[in-house]
Amino acid sequence: MAPPQPQKIPATTEIPSESSSISNSSAEKSRRNVDAENAFSERGSFSSDDAADGGVDAWVTIFGAWLILFATFGYLYSFGVYQDYYTRYFLSHHSPSKIAWIGSFQLMMPFALGIVSGKLFDAGYFHALEITGSSIFALSLFMLSLAEPQQYYQVFLSQGLGMGLGLGLTFIPTASIAHHHFQRRKSLAIGVALSGNSAGAIVFPIMINQLIPKIGFAETVRASGYIVLGCLLLGNCLVRTAYKRNASDKPKLDIKSFFSDAPYLWTILGALVSTLGFYFPLIYLQLYAAQHHIDSSLAFYSIAILNASSAVGRVAGNHLADLYGPINLIVPCSFITGGTIFAVLGVNSVGSLVVVSVMYGIFAGAWLSLAMAGLGSLARHPGEVGARAGLALALSSFGSLGAAPVQGALLTDQFLWTKPIAFSGTLMVASALVSRHLLAKERGTQRV
Repeated sequence: MAPPQPQKIPATTEIPSESSSISNSSAEKSRRNVDAENAFSERGSFSSDDAADGGVDAWVTIFGAWLILFATFGYLYSFGVYQDYYTRYFLSHHSPSKIAWIGSFQLMMPFALGIVSGKLFDAGYFHALEITGSSIFALSLFMLSLAEPQQYYQVFLSQGLGMGLGLGLTFIPTASIAHHHFQRRKSLAIGVALSGNSAGAIVFPIMINQLIPKIGFAETVRASGYIVLGCLLLGNCLVRTAYKRNASDKPKLDIKSFFSDAPYLWTILGALVSTLGFYFPLIYLQLYAAQHHIDSSLAFYSIAILNASSAVGRVAGNHLADLYGPINLIVPCSFITGGTIFAVLGVNSVGSLVVVSVMYGIFAGAWLSLAMAGLGSLARHPGEVGARAGLALALSSFGSLGAAPVQGALLTDQFLWTKPIAFSGTLMVASALVSRHLLAKERGTQRV
């Protein structure tokens, strides 16, 4: 009996080697990354396989971002209380327009520094920006507690420059971190994080208004400073990044190409015009209510009511943005926000003050949140989200810088309210249509 012959392996059959498996895996990963980049270009949203859509770590990060924005931007949104107190008491030797420079400079800094913080965020320096900015913000707030009455430069350096610088380093990275963790629900996540602004702007105005008459200016600022410090420490411990490990997956950033993108440039112009009028109620509504002898206790709560309402607009607006497109929603929000600024002229009672505060809060809160989501949607690929948002906010920040002083100059020492209200409302109403039209035309879709 002949021994069995060994079975021949067909020539067409190949035994996979370890190197070929690795090669196939690399090719598949490369294909998926290319598909992700193409998907981003088509939809204007972050679609990389490297980012999970939600999960525990993602929502913990959003909560950390919420705490940081609560302590920083939420405190900045309390400046209307300081404007009132400085104008009538602490800096009463100085004009309302001069005092407004403190708030406007502080408002400008998070946007003006966006071009730096956005680029560094894209480059992987998220935690360095957060820790540095948080430290500067907290230190400057405690320095404000040492300022003396009528010493304008002391208040400006600590509250305007110092706190503004700290916020400038943290705002873009904190507001943009959702791009690392979310795809479909990215706008909603940004809205939830930005609702921290509203929560802080509820707590701090009430706290400051209640404590200053009881314990004085310095102790009140220090008490608020300890809350800010605690929130910043916890927030920085919770936030996590999800940067791509392979830098070669990212297309090279070409900032020059931004200036040939017409919809992007028109959006920047719209933001610049909007910010010249957008912040009027936030800075002047409490002073307006006090000047018109509306119930003083409610006048002190007007900023808190406004900011409480804005939390609704931030979350609801960004949820709808995932369905209908953020820039589509900015247009009606701009019109309604402008209308509520004009409505300030009709505030003459407790009821009218509450209605205007609530309406402005809802639609202005939605507007700011949608603007951040809208700037992200204009990016061509994930690696330029921070740079595009930072450049746009930097160029539009000059509106924030000039707004309050111009409004204060129009107001004058005689408190002529019609001029600054008409100026602010008109610019807000006129700001949104062109950029939306050009973007829809370029993309060939009405969902933008």
